[in-house]
Amino acid sequence: MAADPRFFPCAGPQTLASIAAVAGGRAEGDAAQRFAGVASLQAAGPDEVSFIDHRRHLALLQASKAGAVVLPEALLPHLPAGAAAVVVESAYLGFSRVARLFHPPAPVVPGIHPTAVVAADAVLGEGCEIGPYAVIGAAARLGAGCVIGPHAVIGEGVELGPGCRLHPHASVSHAVLGAGVVLHPGARIGQEGFGLVVAPDGRFETMPQLGKVVIGDAVEVGANSCIDRGSQTDTVIGEGTRIDNLVQIGHNAQLGRGCVIIALAGISGSSVLGNYVTVAAQAGIAGHLKIGDKARIGAQSGVMNDIPAAIDVVGSPAWPIRESFRAFSALRKLAQAPGRNKTGEQT
Repeated sequence: MAADPRFFPCAGPQTLASIAAVAGGRAEGDAAQRFAGVASLQAAGPDEVSFIDHRRHLALLQASKAGAVVLPEALLPHLPAGAAAVVVESAYLGFSRVARLFHPPAPVVPGIHPTAVVAADAVLGEGCEIGPYAVIGAAARLGAGCVIGPHAVIGEGVELGPGCRLHPHASVSHAVLGAGVVLHPGARIGQEGFGLVVAPDGRFETMPQLGKVVIGDAVEVGANSCIDRGSQTDTVIGEGTRIDNLVQIGHNAQLGRGCVIIALAGISGSSVLGNYVTVAAQAGIAGHLKIGDKARIGAQSGVMNDIPAAIDVVGSPAWPIRESFRAFSALRKLAQAPGRNKTGEQT
């Protein structure tokens, strides 16, 4: 099924030549042929563009009625008769760019909604869009072309680089954001970190959280994710990092460039992640750890020790993947040993 035009206005039709140019590939077919949109292999019609990135989908390709297909060179011989092709190195990346050609981000509509509250000394760059009931605090500074959605809140002194987008109900305090940062609905940036001290009488006292959050260019933060400000130093999110929905990042944590943090993961305070680290869903990282560049942490892993660069770990406690699989295998064999039932209990 093609994208629903009620939610995703289409910028089509587009010629095969323009589609190939955006995808960074080579057109095979009539360069002037025009296409109306994009769709899956199963749903695409003769005026739509689809893609295939792996041989396991060949049956879908051969049955597809798509008018054009983005695909790697190796799969070109399997293209159905009559279909045009856009030959690229990475079909998934190429198609992503084609989809954005047909469905670009909503344009900025400069202006301040009458219900928005903007402090007198806030500085708004040229062409900003401030939505209904948004709040922009004293001495805040927004770069050109920022979009602040309904009910979003920008605290006192916060700085946003150009082209940032805050979706409805996102909030930012005690933070400096780079260019092109996107905060999805309900994202919370800069709130007080979880720091406490036990007094002699057993009561908790909150440790003042005196740092801020520094977010690099082109970072995206998913819906209802939270990034706490630092306690004595800053919490830092490196350029290009992508954070999924419902992620918690504790105070003083530092993430490098291009990290991927997937839903329900938690990164405890003062942990340091290198560049291009992947943390899969529901994984947890204890505090004050160091995770090396390009390390990958599997889903539901519990990381309790430092992880070297370029290592894949799984399990709780998290071990290198081969060690974990050997341990799982040994445990399974033990559970199935004579004298035990299928649940491992003694018979």
